[in-house]
Amino acid sequence: MPRLFILVLASVLGSAAMAAEFADIPRPADAQAIDPRPAMQAERTYPLGAVRKISNQIRMDGQVSARGQLSSVTYELAVGASAMDALNGARQSLQDKGGQVLFWCQGQECGESSLWANQIFANAKLVGADEQQGMILLRHADSGVDTLVALYGINRNGRKPYLHVEQLVAESPLGTVLPTPATLLRELRGTGRLDYPDLGVTPPPADWVALLARSLNQDSTLRVTLAGPAAEPWRQALVAQGVRAARLELGNPAKAGLHIDLIR
Repeated sequence: MPRLFILVLASVLGSAAMAAEFADIPRPADAQAIDPRPAMQAERTYPLGAVRKISNQIRMDGQVSARGQLSSVTYELAVGASAMDALNGARQSLQDKGGQVLFWCQGQECGESSLWANQIFANAKLVGADEQQGMILLRHADSGVDTLVALYGINRNGRKPYLHVEQLVAESPLGTVLPTPATLLRELRGTGRLDYPDLGVTPPPADWVALLARSLNQDSTLRVTLAGPAAEPWRQALVAQGVRAARLELGNPAKAGLHIDLIR
């Protein structure tokens, strides 16, 4: 009987781990899924900026809050593996399936690792050195259902690194949530392009024009190509917001949406 009980328990735990994993994110190579948390009703507030404690209060530059079905899994990566590589692999997989990055930070610009671990994700295993962390928050709307996916990677000074993944399927629409200017700049530098299938419209939305202009003006050395049916109106709108015209070239107008490619 004890042996049978152990086998049944192992089967149940294995099923729970599989249930908490996500089809759109392949498990990192040689990683172990630990601390799986199947979907349950919950409310989450995700920061859109660094997380710090000031006067014993949690402070963040921006945030997005939602209530819905929350599930998560933490991956213990293989010895010698990089949490940042696993983080970027998960991000790329989600973006390939239509995910939009809302927030992306790395190292000390994320704030305090202990606050991310204990206050945001309620998982003390994720505590590590501030300079060894990375966090990415993505939004995906499939069949009209808003979903937030949070990715948090931490290298832990000689101990096994972790990648934490959690998904919140919102019970109501999130409304307009724009990425941060620093996030767009990091994404452009890191991936070489920004893709927005819904922004090939005229006139360009004023909030997006202001956001992209702020991002591009944070690094005046960057030059980009704008592609899509509304590329010229976008170029004019960005110039009107202070982006030098010489930094903006026009690409293929036949591409649907708006596509911004870094000129290297």
